[in-house]
Amino acid sequence: MATDPLPASPLSTSHFQSAVFDEYLDSARDHARRYLHRLPDRHVGARAGRDELMSALRIALPQQGDEGGDVIGLLAQQAERGAVACNSPRYFGFVVGGSYPVALAADWLVSTWDQNAGIYAISPLVSVVEEVAGQWLLELFDLPRESGVGFVTGCQMANFTCLAAARHHVLRRAGWDVEADGLQGAPRLHVVASAESHVTIDVALRYLGLGTRSVHRVETDAQGRMNVDRLRKVVASIEGPMIVCAQAGNVNTGAFDPLREVAGVVRERGAWLHVDGAFGLWARASGSLRPLADGIELADSWATDAHKWLNVPYDCGVAIVRHAQDQRDAMTSAAAYLIQTRGEERDAVDWVPEFSRRARGVPVYATLRALGRGGVQDLVEGSCARAREMADALRQVEGVRILNDVVLNQVLVRFGDDDELTRAVIAGVQRDGTCWLGGTTWQGQGAMRISVSNWATSEDDAQRSVAAILRVFHSLRTGATAPIA
Repeated sequence: MATDPLPASPLSTSHFQSAVFDEYLDSARDHARRYLHRLPDRHVGARAGRDELMSALRIALPQQGDEGGDVIGLLAQQAERGAVACNSPRYFGFVVGGSYPVALAADWLVSTWDQNAGIYAISPLVSVVEEVAGQWLLELFDLPRESGVGFVTGCQMANFTCLAAARHHVLRRAGWDVEADGLQGAPRLHVVASAESHVTIDVALRYLGLGTRSVHRVETDAQGRMNVDRLRKVVASIEGPMIVCAQAGNVNTGAFDPLREVAGVVRERGAWLHVDGAFGLWARASGSLRPLADGIELADSWATDAHKWLNVPYDCGVAIVRHAQDQRDAMTSAAAYLIQTRGEERDAVDWVPEFSRRARGVPVYATLRALGRGGVQDLVEGSCARAREMADALRQVEGVRILNDVVLNQVLVRFGDDDELTRAVIAGVQRDGTCWLGGTTWQGQGAMRISVSNWATSEDDAQRSVAAILRVFHSLRTGATAPIA
């Protein structure tokens, strides 16, 4: 009995089909261009929720597969309603950068090359590009040039990497090999952190087996800066190996711990100082903002994100460790089948937790080379200027209060001195779609949180966003219905 032949699989041919790549890439490029061109004016939030997206996307896994162009078209179509425009110039919900054009283009090349950036033998190109990019970052931040640098997913893994190096260093000094012997029976390692430290510090401590319950917390001032007098007392009360975690850029206020004073206390004690500078470290690239980070160069390790203020595509964090050998000892892995370097060549696996990894440093290289020092400074200072403009415009309105000193790119806003009203304004702005921002709780009070870190955010974007915020606020206060953008 004759049977109908099965349709040909896209993988059934034995030769490389260049035309198929052309077709799919042309389609993806066209969809990407349309998406980017609509960004300046599109509704910033998502318009479709889980049910609608499930209805459009969930089917039984096909036996033979759909035509690739149709799949690309489906995804692009659903992105119009289901994706939040995080790269919009009016997205202020989190500290999220919008991909700089050259960074996006370089990231396309990264996907095209499909390099596993773990070891030099797989990709000499990526190894060298990332080595140069790391050197440029040390110069830009003016950190010790001998420091180790690793490109990771984000500040979560950057903090993890740095604290792993710290754990190795302080326990080795106490006579313990944590990589070989683990933590069972090890000398008690104490961690001191600000009461305002970011959650990624706590998560890194969990991953490292150090836990969070025994962390010694140091009180902060009204802006979230670590109290140095209290730090001195806490440090003096502890015996044994110690790591101190400071902060450059509070996630709510943008404030910096008094890093030079903190470093003095830590050095006197002989402890390790780690600085979480997820976005605040980029202040070092600005002549006017640099004083905020005074003394940061005295730390032993630093964590930051390139997908924040450098505006490279997700994901890209950076772990920097002054004592490069400590970073290498804590991270490196080896196996008989690997071809690892013995000379000056760089194996990324020596500096980060991941073995198989994307070539994250390539967009960093491209962006730094395209912008230069001046361009990075303009990017950072421009975001801070827009934050100040928005804060200044909002504080002029009766019933609106700015809760923080706007020293960087973060603005905390409260409406009617009322939690419920403040949350209602946030929800209303998200529905309006002119801009997108989120909420937080700051010192027991509900607040709107505005984070400005997109290279494309203009004065007009700031003004349009303020107008939308005030339109929603006034409509709620008067009981009217605000028009939706």
